[in-house]
Parts: sequence; structure tokens; C-alpha cells
Amino acid sequence: MRLPRNVSGEDLAKRLKSFGYAVTRQTGSHFRLTTTEKGKHHITIPKHSSLRVGTLSSVLADVAEHFGTTRAKLVDELFR
Repeated sequence: MRLPRNVSGEDLAKRLKSFGYAVTRQTGSHFRLTTTEKGKHHITIPKHSSLRVGTLSSVLADVAEHFGTTRAKLVDELFR
């Protein structure tokens, strides 16, 4: 599945709530999200109005690796 081109940092943070992620802090223009499902895991995402495709891809790959799934399956669950 192709990555969406208009996802904001805030939108991604909301979508990742279904995986147990919650905003634990905000410093400047970045969010730090943490989940305790399948072990503790932190990710940092920029609070931009539209994330770059490479940034979105990297964040999703990191989340997919933590949950032991593929990025394609994760994209399908988050953006279908």
C-alpha cells in the first residue's frame, strides 16, 4: 500500500493510540510517544502539518519492528 501524502504529526499520534502509544512529552515542534505494549517503546515524531514521506516511512518501520509485523500491514491497519 502506498503511504499517504497528507498525514500530520498530530494525526499520526492519534492513529497510533490504537497501538497503545500516548504522548509523553512535547518539546518544541516534536512529540514523544510511548507504549508499554510488548515492552516499552518510544518514538519521536515532528509536529508538522504534513510529514515527509521518508519521515513517515521511518516512524512506521520502527513501530512495525517493535510489534513484529510488516510496515505494509501496519499501514493497512492505520490508514484503511
